[in-house]
Amino acid sequence: MANGGQGNGKMATLADVARLAGVSVPTASKALRGRGQLRQETRDRIRAAADQLSFTPNPLARGLLAARSGIVGLVTHDLEGRFSIPILMGAEDAFGLDRLSVMLSDARGDAIREQRQLEALVAQRVDGIIVVGARSDERASLGRSLPVPLVYAYAHSADPTDCSIIPNSYQSGRLAVDHLIACGRSRIGVITGDPGYGASQERVRGALDALHDSGLAMVGDQALFGAWNQDWGRAAAAALLDRHPDLDGLVCGSDQIALGVLDVLGERGVTVPRDISVIGHDNWEVLSAFSRPPLTSIDMNLEELGRRAAARLVEAMNGTPAEGREVIAPRLALRKSTMPTAV
Repeated sequence: MANGGQGNGKMATLADVARLAGVSVPTASKALRGRGQLRQETRDRIRAAADQLSFTPNPLARGLLAARSGIVGLVTHDLEGRFSIPILMGAEDAFGLDRLSVMLSDARGDAIREQRQLEALVAQRVDGIIVVGARSDERASLGRSLPVPLVYAYAHSADPTDCSIIPNSYQSGRLAVDHLIACGRSRIGVITGDPGYGASQERVRGALDALHDSGLAMVGDQALFGAWNQDWGRAAAAALLDRHPDLDGLVCGSDQIALGVLDVLGERGVTVPRDISVIGHDNWEVLSAFSRPPLTSIDMNLEELGRRAAARLVEAMNGTPAEGREVIAPRLALRKSTMPTAV
């Protein structure tokens, strides 16, 4: 049977393929273009139907199926850009290899605005979209109605079949404590941010497990939760030192908190890191590299997260979408606040 025949002399159409596969025409179109977030079994069924019908698009349709704008969208909810900028940098590095350009939109933490931004990007004929959350917590899925592939970055989708690329906050807590123990510290406290953030809870859980595995207890028996700012770091450090003057290591849930901690230690004549080693989180270099002393911090590897999200999006655009959550390991950014010094 040659050139899309159906045994009756007629050319098979896209509607015929959709009917045989039991899907809508738009779904069949997405599968044959290698676009959209479809289950692999659905995609395979549609391709099998096309093969069975010897479906071959006409030249115009082939051109439309193969058409690419060369543009991808990135929607962010991170108003300050602290997390979205490194993710964007990593994504642009990866997209550049495929000669793709990035169109950036700011949803400003608003679900309605996010939907409008997505619709606007689709209207601009982007080939795919990355959605970056403002915090690394679970978010509602945007579903599968968009005609282009979608990847979630930093915040993961509630739908486990969506593709989400996320940081490993649990491992970052473990890495921080393991590093302080390697520096010879055994009286370690934890000061972190808002308890409503999943990152806060996961970092503390990782720190507790690392201490437990080393036969140690957390100073004060529990982490101190508060705000993600320098004032909270100051207040918490003062309270912890008043109750536990033999403290020799501090894990801080953010670099801002760590700056407040360093302020109090300096005021009390405590030398860092000779007397106490201090480690932060996020490796926000505008703070960590210029504090006194420069702050060792856990880098959440967000540029790599962006590169990975871009790679998964390109794969989906080429017809092989990934599902589930992919976790990016953190890394240690070593500076003087934990490095041993001569006495």
